[in-house]
Amino acid sequence: MVSSPVDLLREHLPVEQESVVLSGDVKTGLVLVDVVNGFCTVGAGNLAPRQPDKQIQEMVDESVRVARVFCEKNWPVFAFLDSHHPDVPEHPYPPHCIIGTDEAKLVPALEWLENEPNATLKPKDCIDGFLGSMEKDGSNVFVDWVKSNQIQVILVVGICTDICILDFVCSTMSARNRGLLAPLEGVIVYSRACATFDIPVDVAKEDKDLTAHPQDLMHHVGLYIAKGRGAKVASEVSFGA
Repeated sequence: MVSSPVDLLREHLPVEQESVVLSGDVKTGLVLVDVVNGFCTVGAGNLAPRQPDKQIQEMVDESVRVARVFCEKNWPVFAFLDSHHPDVPEHPYPPHCIIGTDEAKLVPALEWLENEPNATLKPKDCIDGFLGSMEKDGSNVFVDWVKSNQIQVILVVGICTDICILDFVCSTMSARNRGLLAPLEGVIVYSRACATFDIPVDVAKEDKDLTAHPQDLMHHVGLYIAKGRGAKVASEVSFGA
């Protein structure tokens, strides 16, 4: 039996995952990355799924689940919202998540987060949310959130595993290593609550403007690199007393 490319990748580049139990003993913050219509809701825009997508739907469902628990416990939540000015393109991507449109809004299942007192919503106009949190005065909204809440660990969920999530995780780990994010110690990427988009190889071959992006393979690659940069990857997340 011939192994699929994804199976071969998992065999040669394994990602060790673990079950994580979060409790109040360690100050933990939740970071949601771009769980917005423009990336998650079918037909919502140029970069939204064109048909129902199992991986993306599971990501949304799990993101909603953990966000509700965080809010019930009054634990800090930080949500990045991809948001672009129409006259400032983000190469190599087509126009997406334009400011003021439904694309740049949280998916319907997370709209309630806008009214949660423990949630900080941050529009970002670039792939890397860490950079997107920088203000004109030199401050950084994400860094300030970590420090003001004395967060020791962040749990990261959202989309896309190998793009916005990966860039954010890499920048955050680098900042932590340089002592810029004290008291932050660890970053956990929750794999079931992360997703990426799918452009099969055969589809890309038929359209010169497309680059192949096999969903399961690239999701694994994103997790593998995040793990290599020092993040922990969780397959399950539950909550203790």
